[in-house]
Amino acid sequence: MKLKVLIAAIVIIVGLYFLKTQLEKKKEYIPDVPSAAVPGAATAHPEAVKERQHFTVGFIPVTCHLTCPVTSWVTEHSDKGTVFETKKFGEFSSMREALIARQIDATFMITPLAMKLVSDGVPVKIVYLGHRDGSAIIVAANSPIKDFAGLKGKVVAIPSRYSNQNLLMHRMMKKFGMSDDDITLKELPPPDHPSALAAGAIDAYIVGEPHAARAELDGSGRVLYQCGELWPEFISCGLVVRDEVIQEQRALVEELVRGIAASGKWLDSDITTGAQHRKDAAQVVGNVFYNQDPKLLEYVLLKDTGRVKYSNLKPTQERFDEIMQLAFEMKVLPRMMKFDEYCDTSFAPDLETLPLPCDRLPALSEAVKK
Repeated sequence: MKLKVLIAAIVIIVGLYFLKTQLEKKKEYIPDVPSAAVPGAATAHPEAVKERQHFTVGFIPVTCHLTCPVTSWVTEHSDKGTVFETKKFGEFSSMREALIARQIDATFMITPLAMKLVSDGVPVKIVYLGHRDGSAIIVAANSPIKDFAGLKGKVVAIPSRYSNQNLLMHRMMKKFGMSDDDITLKELPPPDHPSALAAGAIDAYIVGEPHAARAELDGSGRVLYQCGELWPEFISCGLVVRDEVIQEQRALVEELVRGIAASGKWLDSDITTGAQHRKDAAQVVGNVFYNQDPKLLEYVLLKDTGRVKYSNLKPTQERFDEIMQLAFEMKVLPRMMKFDEYCDTSFAPDLETLPLPCDRLPALSEAVKK
């Protein structure tokens, strides 16, 4: 009797072990698998019995990251390929910790912060950019400040020490012959910038959209400069991926970057003929992903379609060498690094041959209901 009980216990333990192994096993990456393909499904293609891959990408609700939710929405409503899900963060510090802990393996992030992670030994690479331009310096609507020189002696909010907005401020201070102490730069979470300006706690702020436009729309602020005026083709954020994923699932990273690039091309493809794509994106992203009024996003994306751009997003060594030099001089980065130590441009597709993911975004009525 004892022997039978022992055998039964062994069988149960072995069975539980194999069940645990299967549950913990990573899903195999299989490109172009239909969404209806689940284990046991009848199909002429043996590979289609595999589940569709799901992969999570982090973002913050700013227009610099817009291609992330657009790509997620398109893949969610497609019937093949990977579903690129999203995880929203309120600020970069928690995003940074999630990436280090591998709670996420990819995210949109301010590029100097990604470079700092690499210098600290975190195995990540910038593989693509999120945008060009899309940031502004905002002053109070009734402020006497007319140009950058007028910021001397003032308090200006920046989103992070590890932001290109911070680098731009120092770049301009150097150009105007100012010392580092001539302008007080104060780190504040981007959503707090407009209210701090309205309350008089700061004299100006530099931030990514839509937080610049918020002050314009409520009448409390005005644009002093678009960052692209001061630093043409301004970069704030890029797509950052863990090295382990790059090495072990290269095809997945290639699919992700192609999706992000296609979304960017789609956003810019009809700006001379009505910008309906950007209107669709404002509805879907505002309602479903950002929890922001779509009219705010429409203002940013449509009032001046050059305010933020989503093409020409392959990282270039020339620009990043300049960012690296500035960040090192400012002691934002502890050491100089070679371009390929923190950047991998091999995934960037040829935009000329890259097809658009769609014309109108799918399931628009579903987004409006939300």
